[in-house]
Amino acid sequence: MVLDMIFGGLDAIFSPILALDPNPSNPMLTIFLISTLIALLTTVANKLLVDQDEMESIREEMKEFQKEMREAQTSGDSKAMAKVQAKQTEVMAKQSKMMTSSFKPLIITFVPIILVFWWMGQSPVSQVSVQLPEFVYYTLLVPLWHMLYPGVHVFLYVGWLGWYILCTFAMSQILRKFMGFKSGF
Repeated sequence: MVLDMIFGGLDAIFSPILALDPNPSNPMLTIFLISTLIALLTTVANKLLVDQDEMESIREEMKEFQKEMREAQTSGDSKAMAKVQAKQTEVMAKQSKMMTSSFKPLIITFVPIILVFWWMGQSPVSQVSVQLPEFVYYTLLVPLWHMLYPGVHVFLYVGWLGWYILCTFAMSQILRKFMGFKSGF
């Protein structure tokens, strides 16, 4: 009963978008718009819930600590190693704070994203087959497919989930840049 209500609500939200798609039998545009909305939701959640300046500061401290650690290890200086190891507890606490902070948006956006995925899998969107340009296929997917499935020949097509992932990744990067995020992820 509850799932029917949720599915009906998602149908009410996304069916008009699906109806406007110029190719309703292969609604690539609908998936692109849904992925853009999801990317916007997650990017705004990140912007509002995570202190970006603090995260960048912690990332810089991590890089500096890793550099000090490498230098101490390569030099073989026991005093330098002891100094780095003494600093390690502080660095680990900051890294833990960074991880906790980065999970806040995930907690907020997880359920809506799962519900949208569920709707997409049940709707006409799940029938999408996108033929990728050869350039995209060979630069993005071939290395991934050959890493995951060596020796398997993959065609230039992706289903709804592959198209969603490509669109979401691209739109997330654009939105993050537009909203002034200092780093990619």
